[in-house]
Amino acid sequence: MTDLAHIRNFSIVAHIDHGKSTLADRLIQETKTVADRDMKEQLLDSMDIERERGITIKANTVRLEYDADNGEHYVLNLIDTPGHVDFAYEVSRSMQAVEGSLLVVDSTQGVEAQTLANVYQAIEADHEIVPVLNKIDLPASDCDRVAEQIEDVIGIDATDAIQVSAKTGVGIHEVLEAIVHRLPPPEGNPDAPLKAMLVDSWYDPYLGVVVLVRIIDGKLRKGDRIRMMQTGAVYPVDRIGVFRPAMEPVEELGPGEIGFLTASIKQVRDTRVGDTITTEKKGCAEPLPGFKPSVPVVFCGLFPVDSNEFEDLRDAIEKLALNDSSFSFEMETSAALGFGFRCGFLGLLHLEVIRDRLEREYGIELITTAPSVVYHVYLKDGTMQELHNPADMPDPTLIDHIEEPRIKATILVPDEYLGDVLKLCQDRRGIQLDLTYAGSRAMVVYDLPLNEVVFDFYDRLKSVTKGYASFDYQLTGYRADNLVKMQILVNEEPVDALSIMVHRDRAETRGRAMVEKLKELIPRHMFKIPIQAAIGGKVIARETLSALRKDVTAKCYGGDATRKKKLLEKQKAGKKKMRQFGKVDIPQEAFISALKMDS
Repeated sequence: MTDLAHIRNFSIVAHIDHGKSTLADRLIQETKTVADRDMKEQLLDSMDIERERGITIKANTVRLEYDADNGEHYVLNLIDTPGHVDFAYEVSRSMQAVEGSLLVVDSTQGVEAQTLANVYQAIEADHEIVPVLNKIDLPASDCDRVAEQIEDVIGIDATDAIQVSAKTGVGIHEVLEAIVHRLPPPEGNPDAPLKAMLVDSWYDPYLGVVVLVRIIDGKLRKGDRIRMMQTGAVYPVDRIGVFRPAMEPVEELGPGEIGFLTASIKQVRDTRVGDTITTEKKGCAEPLPGFKPSVPVVFCGLFPVDSNEFEDLRDAIEKLALNDSSFSFEMETSAALGFGFRCGFLGLLHLEVIRDRLEREYGIELITTAPSVVYHVYLKDGTMQELHNPADMPDPTLIDHIEEPRIKATILVPDEYLGDVLKLCQDRRGIQLDLTYAGSRAMVVYDLPLNEVVFDFYDRLKSVTKGYASFDYQLTGYRADNLVKMQILVNEEPVDALSIMVHRDRAETRGRAMVEKLKELIPRHMFKIPIQAAIGGKVIARETLSALRKDVTAKCYGGDATRKKKLLEKQKAGKKKMRQFGKVDIPQEAFISALKMDS
């Protein structure tokens, strides 16, 4: 067991692409934790998707051993956290497990929206923060300007910020010295009853559930019987160990240490993140405060393209849910798409990542319905229903009012694009809360409806600012607005998969765009097909798809005109009858394209 004064627990926080994972690689290399032959780029990002997209999705941990310049030997526990807003809950729980943070800022780009979001979480968790300016090897690097920006925008003293290049390895030794001398050691009592925080858990096909723990007080040994304080379940500990990225077994873990345990736990559901672990007998009295559970924000339906693959999809989703406690799902059926699942996600990137993993790791082709958010529908009898899918909306005559979720969005943007950003936010029914300047960049704070953001707000923001804007949001609550359900009718029959919630002022333009799009996408039939957008019983937009027709008068040459008329009348009657009984086939591509019509 290591002496408390010689342990340092820290995490690295930064905006996306400012070099967290690369800095982690250099720290691992500098402390010779991994042999040179096993070293590879982004060592801690183990998923294929993380490597391909160059983002961190799961927080990862590693234990480093370091001999400082003062001759002392230290144990450093590093947690590498994601930078993206959708995985913010991964960041918040990693923060609770450590005492200090390295704030990495790109010295060419300066402070970004996510830098702020993540550093505020570190400040809330009462961390000691060491600023690190990365990428000093680039010609555009300007350390003085960025240090000034850190002081202006975040309010942290950046006079002794460490200048490093994680790519070339310049300044890495200084970072290690700063971790040892500027970050506080953990506190804890080795003789008290065991109290450990459950930081994360995932499923391993050989070991069962692996639990990442941070010991606060007491000691954890192999063979102990542990109790989860939230669920009350008791398990015998099979093995304990630490990550030197690879798992390495140890005899015991003491206060301040971060490691893992396995205890023949069958399901990740049984291990709740933020739970307190103690011993079965003589356990601690009070549990730790824990974390807020992650709440899904965006919902969408996932359906297999081939309906025979439904069972495979169920297995795949259940396996994914083993490793991702923030992802929720329930079964649903749709007239157009058959059987599938209604799934909840933390945001659009989370949705994309899960969809990619289903298609790639399990080989299932999927159809994703339009992402929607959860509305609160207040009925006239005073009750409130949560509406996840617009198709389930109660009868409009019973509804008193509908509330939608709102977010507080922080956008950092260079001065010359400010006008475009303000216009975009106004178009999305935004309310401006604040506008300040940090150097040549504007920081805009808007109150926006989440419904307007989930579709393609991020893409539009990137395109109007040529990729220079950064965006971060948090949910602020619900507010009533004039919302209606818009249905699409094809041949006078409603199509469930295409119904969406819209603001009444927007309904007509959205409806018109949607029916025009569908007119191009639905193939022509032998009879004419009306395509309509309706709110309740009122049609607000219509297009008509003309019929394919056979030239029945081709055989008539010369002779009496009445004969032609007779044939045309007969054809007309046939088409009329056909329209009553005819069934319209809507191809799957039409669903996907019609829902992507926000451009």
